[in-house]
Amino acid sequence: MKKFQAWISACRLRTLPLSISGAIVGSGVAYSKGLLDLSVFMLTVLTTLSFQILSNLANDYGDGVKGTDNENRIGPERALQSGIISPKQMRNAIVVNVVICLFLVVSLVYQAFGADQFFTSFIFIVLGVLAITAAIKYTVGASAYGYKALGDVMVFLFFGWLSVLGTYFLYSKQIDFLMILPASTIGLLSTGVLNLNNMRDFESDKLSDKHTLVGYLGLKNARIYHLTLIFTAMLLMLLYFALSSEDLSIPLIMIGLTPLFIHLNIFYKVQNPKHYDPQLKVLALSTFLLALIFGTCHILI
Repeated sequence: MKKFQAWISACRLRTLPLSISGAIVGSGVAYSKGLLDLSVFMLTVLTTLSFQILSNLANDYGDGVKGTDNENRIGPERALQSGIISPKQMRNAIVVNVVICLFLVVSLVYQAFGADQFFTSFIFIVLGVLAITAAIKYTVGASAYGYKALGDVMVFLFFGWLSVLGTYFLYSKQIDFLMILPASTIGLLSTGVLNLNNMRDFESDKLSDKHTLVGYLGLKNARIYHLTLIFTAMLLMLLYFALSSEDLSIPLIMIGLTPLFIHLNIFYKVQNPKHYDPQLKVLALSTFLLALIFGTCHILI
């Protein structure tokens, strides 16, 4: 039972709603245009969840073997750090998850494009492989980009642009450039979650020689950066609905933005880095709620 709980902990269930936010946003727009395919939607969600679980396992392994997860870390104890799961067992779990990810990517691409659109299918399979690689290389290996202050850029691109625009393309086979606005919103909010994580771990990361953007900015500037991320995300979402000219959507989306205002108010008052930890879950779930309300707006259109 203890080992089972450790595996569940390693999967970090609280990160999963955030991971599918982009898929919900892209699918919502597709639904409003009569393009939604339920099979594609389900496979997109499963594929996205598998990517996130892979990233979580790889992150646990990478930080564990590097010694970054130690007694100085503020957040919850990781699976490898606890000693309940061995490095070899975690490596095996990562390999199994990679196989699952590849299977789901191929299944999704085939369902969306069939056997005829070879070039498009090839591009999406390449994107899937890149997503798998990015999930692993965040903390694993000597060239881990999470240790070189590149995590923020990658999260923005994969959780925002690729997730939202890629999901919509699976249905429509085209890009709607107006969707760059909500895609950027989800990307910025997801980056905000990472920034909170790195602010919480600021001191322990310094001791472990892990160079995050927060490490370069310092805590004071990282707070300004965080406020900028969240405010910009909200403004871009409002701009999207203003340009979409859907009168009903503005009041609804304001409901979705309210938890973000509450988060900012709490964040602004935090002085001790350990108090950033509860806000990770708050911001992740607030982003998920915003995505759900965004989808609801497009169902009601």
